[in-house]
Amino acid sequence: MAKGTVTYDFSGKTVVVTGGAKGIGESTVRKFAEASAAVLVADMDTEMGMRLEYQLQSKGYRVRFKRTDVGVDNDVKQLMEEAIEWTGRIDAVYNNAGIAVPGEAAAMSEDDWQRVININLGGVFRGCKHCLPYMEKQGSGAIVNCSSTQAVKGFHGWAGYAASKGGILALTRQIAMDYASKGIRVNAVSPGTIMTPMNEQIFEEAVNPQALIEAWNRAHPIGRFGQPSEVADMVLYLCSDASGFITGQTFVIDGGQTIRGE
Repeated sequence: MAKGTVTYDFSGKTVVVTGGAKGIGESTVRKFAEASAAVLVADMDTEMGMRLEYQLQSKGYRVRFKRTDVGVDNDVKQLMEEAIEWTGRIDAVYNNAGIAVPGEAAAMSEDDWQRVININLGGVFRGCKHCLPYMEKQGSGAIVNCSSTQAVKGFHGWAGYAASKGGILALTRQIAMDYASKGIRVNAVSPGTIMTPMNEQIFEEAVNPQALIEAWNRAHPIGRFGQPSEVADMVLYLCSDASGFITGQTFVIDGGQTIRGE
């Protein structure tokens, strides 16, 4: 066992992960599967989702993929219904799906604004909305919503993205308050810069990718980007019994990014 590794046992538990085919979502799916959970993976990328399903099933893990657009209410409703049809319960949901749409407020199109709000904030709302009735019936459940350090720290040119991620924090607190008495815990994670396909695309499209990478590295006092597994570890903790007295909180995983004064 690697130094610092924490193991969890999710035997008999069912977990739903949105945006689960790549990046942080994929790493989280793998960790839940290795911890003996039945994992339902949701993503728009059918090729990557099916590949992940095949890889993990071939190792004996209980994993299913379902193509899901979290921007469409009925898609998310059907996702949760499939989890119930598959195992009869939903123990944890990680609302991870999101998109990065840049733009300053005055320059953003209405379409871009609506798209980023609908997917990032609306997707979290729908993920909670459609799993909560099942969790309430069980009398238990854990939800983790993926926000960002941009919810609390400004970066140039990301008005819609920042607004969507800030909304997730407020929504998380509200749902936690509404459902705490029903045995359901709701928390959020706010990653800093994590080396994911989404961020890799931002670097590829930059005028000077190397300069951007170096600048983003300098923004983290630890001096490097985070890895998807480092966020996944926190998600598993928040979905485990070890965090049973924690709800309505946000856990920042950012290498110290948000403690910088400038």
